[in-house]
Amino acid sequence: MAVVHRTTMQPTKLELLTEWLPTREWHAGGEARPERVGGFRLDDPAGEVGIEFMVVTDGEGDGVTAHLVPLTYRGEPLDGAEHALVGTSEHGVLGKRWIYDGTHDPVLVGQLYALLTGRAQAQAQSLSDVPDLTVAVSPQTAEGAEGEADAAGAELVRVEDGPDHTDVVLRTPGAAAPLTLRVRRVLHAGTDLDPGVAGVTAEWRLPDGTSVRGVFAAAVTGLGS
Repeated sequence: MAVVHRTTMQPTKLELLTEWLPTREWHAGGEARPERVGGFRLDDPAGEVGIEFMVVTDGEGDGVTAHLVPLTYRGEPLDGAEHALVGTSEHGVLGKRWIYDGTHDPVLVGQLYALLTGRAQAQAQSLSDVPDLTVAVSPQTAEGAEGEADAAGAELVRVEDGPDHTDVVLRTPGAAAPLTLRVRRVLHAGTDLDPGVAGVTAEWRLPDGTSVRGVFAAAVTGLGS
């Protein structure tokens, strides 16, 4: 179980994202002024890595865009992931933390796969040991990813950014071909999964305080080769 500490981070997550978001090809463009408006957490079974799916809004007026930013928090650098480093921050309880774009972190990817296969439970973003029941998961139907699959055996193969998404290709136990998880970077309220498609839908808040929901991630066939 991940423990959510009531403490400070210097710099804050949003301060780090202010610098990092404009460097992403899926960002709406211009200066970033992110505001956290939703998300959820997943537990690392080993208890070492913090995993958060954060939703931030950016822009003004009709140009407000909701971005999904999966993040991992580590007590030591992740080998070979310098390109995915969002920044470092001093945590008031845990000390120095290395914060990564979680789509490049095998722990987050493994737990996202576990969520899709019913082997992980979404957790509240700001509370310890409280399931987030607003996060909905459709059954995983992709080849090799049924309930008999070993979620811990998912292996990250590669990550590819697109104009509004990030494709995470992984190899799963017993599968004939790799599986692609498409993480939506630009969120759209009211969207839903196509029939038979495995994925995750969740909530975030609009600037007027209204709660909306849409697709956060989905299994995509035919892209993993």
